[in-house]
Amino acid sequence: MRTIMLLNAKGGSGKSTLATNLAAYYAAQGRSVVLADFDPQGSSLAWLGVRPQERPPIRGVAAFRESPRVAPDTDYVIMDAPSGRHGTHLVSLVRYAQTIIVPVLPSPMDIRAATQFIDEICRVGPVARPVIEDKALGLDSIMAFLGRLLATSDMSSAPRVAVVANRVRENTLAYDALYEFLDRLKVPFLTTLRDTQNYIQAAERGLGLFELAPSMVAYDLELWQPLIEWLNSKRSLPK
Repeated sequence: MRTIMLLNAKGGSGKSTLATNLAAYYAAQGRSVVLADFDPQGSSLAWLGVRPQERPPIRGVAAFRESPRVAPDTDYVIMDAPSGRHGTHLVSLVRYAQTIIVPVLPSPMDIRAATQFIDEICRVGPVARPVIEDKALGLDSIMAFLGRLLATSDMSSAPRVAVVANRVRENTLAYDALYEFLDRLKVPFLTTLRDTQNYIQAAERGLGLFELAPSMVAYDLELWQPLIEWLNSKRSLPK
């Protein structure tokens, strides 16, 4: 079972967009996919709610309020994590993911926030034991869900972390500042996803970019390839 988490402490970074598109991609490849929404806003589940029945199935889990079992034969669990997590909250989340993707927006505020957040993620070590004692923090359902994942997946090592530049408009000052920041990171910078209405049009229909007409999204699919190739390689797995 492959576990991939979309994570950023700051809201509005595009975690749900990346999570739903990854889920749609792997489902289209014939894989068994669970889309676990940890965010009470439920953006990923709302997308799944309008997904056409004739499309490849994706199982949705409201992990912020329930803790169902994940079938052992599940190929991919895509986790849309909540924003605003730090300290114990953050450790409790990231220790159960094999791979963490951090989307970063090209604004000074987002860049500053991402610098500290990525450093915090990278300091999280391997899973020594289930970290599920966070009932007082209001994470009961999430921790129970993650604890069950631990029993069915290999999560004994620290997760791999990578960054994606999201909603980028080229040839702007913010674009230049973002790239200067990404060049200094100690984690892989995978690709740049542009700011385009294609994501909105896909989301309104419960689809991923990979399910739209290729002629309409050819350039965007090209931008996604480095991310997909990295996720499908051993480089994205814990050592």
